[in-house]
Amino acid sequence: MSKIKKSVYGFLRGSFLTDESAFKNWRIIIFVVGLLLVMISSSHKSDQKVIKIAELNKLKRELRAEYIDTGTILMRMKMESSIREKAISRGLRPSETPPKKIKVTYKDN
Repeated sequence: MSKIKKSVYGFLRGSFLTDESAFKNWRIIIFVVGLLLVMISSSHKSDQKVIKIAELNKLKRELRAEYIDTGTILMRMKMESSIREKAISRGLRPSETPPKKIKVTYKDN
């Protein structure tokens, strides 16, 4: 066998893990596995944050729509015509005499 075939065959058999220099190889493999675990964990956490942001944006849109609806209802309730109708239903009616202005004067002693 040629040298290249032997090295490929040895790699496929896993002889790089059982050689006399295997300790150095195991350290590198464990380091790479640790980095992969950190990368996977980071990816999952970022995905969770993206999902949380999407949920919060949806909630924000819903609350904004509710705020606008409530403001519209309040504006309708504050209209003079609706107040007048409610006052009439309670037995109140507009005054027939105009209001009088009251003037207060102070005298210096």
